[in-house]
Amino acid sequence: MNALQALEEFVLAEGTGRRKVQISGIIREVTPTYYRVSGLSRFVRLGDRVGFLSQGKTQVGEVVRIDDGGVTVKPFNGRIEAGLGMPAFVVGDTGLHPDHSWRGRVINALGEPLDGLGPLVPGPIPVHNDAEPPSAMARSRVKQPLKTGVRAIDLFTPICQGQRIGIFAGSGVGKSTLLTMLAKCEGFDTIVVALVGERGREVREFLEGPIQANLHKSVMVVSTGDESPMMRRQAPRTAVAVAEYFRDCGESVLLIVDSVTRYAHAARDVALAAGEPAVARGYTPSVFSDLPRLLERAGPGAEGKGSITGIFSVLIDGDDHNDPVADSIRGTLDGHIVLDRAIADQGRYPAINLLGSISRLADHVWSTDQKELVRRLRGMVARYEDTRDLRLMGGYNPGNDPELDQAVVIVPKIYEALRQDPSMPASRDAFMDLAQALKQ
Repeated sequence: MNALQALEEFVLAEGTGRRKVQISGIIREVTPTYYRVSGLSRFVRLGDRVGFLSQGKTQVGEVVRIDDGGVTVKPFNGRIEAGLGMPAFVVGDTGLHPDHSWRGRVINALGEPLDGLGPLVPGPIPVHNDAEPPSAMARSRVKQPLKTGVRAIDLFTPICQGQRIGIFAGSGVGKSTLLTMLAKCEGFDTIVVALVGERGREVREFLEGPIQANLHKSVMVVSTGDESPMMRRQAPRTAVAVAEYFRDCGESVLLIVDSVTRYAHAARDVALAAGEPAVARGYTPSVFSDLPRLLERAGPGAEGKGSITGIFSVLIDGDDHNDPVADSIRGTLDGHIVLDRAIADQGRYPAINLLGSISRLADHVWSTDQKELVRRLRGMVARYEDTRDLRLMGGYNPGNDPELDQAVVIVPKIYEALRQDPSMPASRDAFMDLAQALKQ
């Protein structure tokens, strides 16, 4: 055994990875997005954190690449103040320690308070930001229906506790507004919200909007668009880790992430800095493995534990629903709600495309009669939309097609019944509300 190997065994506690001493290296390269440190290659692992002192404060980053020449570190701070020759050292345990007292608090991606209400009380159980999802065979079944209070969803794409569903929309179509409506859902012990890459002004609007009634049982994880890719990449992981803590305590948790696409953008930036090649519209291979890993952590817990109902917004770049990220997410989730710009242009909110949206667990919610009714309603909506151009050109004559005549009368009433905004009270029984609307 040479001297370097002996030093390595001394520094790393065998079998645990806990360091007995603090070691440091030297910053040899600085770029606008990362810096390189020599001397740490044998003593760190991917995901470890490295920091350096700047103006009396420690600026921390994460190791994203290791090679013989050194390690590549992506800082959490958007502005790199490192200089050549400065010492960089391995930072100790930075794991999260969630606690029930965190409810009602606003934190950043590193688990630090942002609300000015004092320090967070650390919980007794540490959680990992990149934990493994529960074993597939150990997970409980998803069966319990959930009423969201949004009529269009409860009628056409009903969801269950423990389900993971995506809201797919382009910019400015009402995605965030729909999320605020869903945040008012009842029946959850804890709500965890991750705002990833959002506008700074929207944070207080979200907090002081419809979610305010449930703020006492909510944990907000915020990473605005001006923060570094590392913070935007970390925020959803922190939110899921907090949700997992409450799930393992036996609670029913609602997890809202807005948006997963911005998480994918941040993960792409980090992977490119680590030297990965771009394979699909600039996205690196690791992005398409990171996405399902994150999404699979939501859902039902092991038998005897709680569940995480995941609602993930997906920003469709250029309204292209075949975007590789959107396509990957759609195949992972248990359903998708599509918001259509053409519907929003008509002033119908929420702008849900009833024909393009689906819930893979709807059969656990609908009764036999409700399932048949929804099938018939979808058929009428499809017939109405397919003949829209024909009717606009004057090619429709009432009396020639009884099914189309029925659709022309009923579908506009359906659309009107599904109109809803955050200021309106939540629906208690969507089928009853629709029945009353059709009688008018």
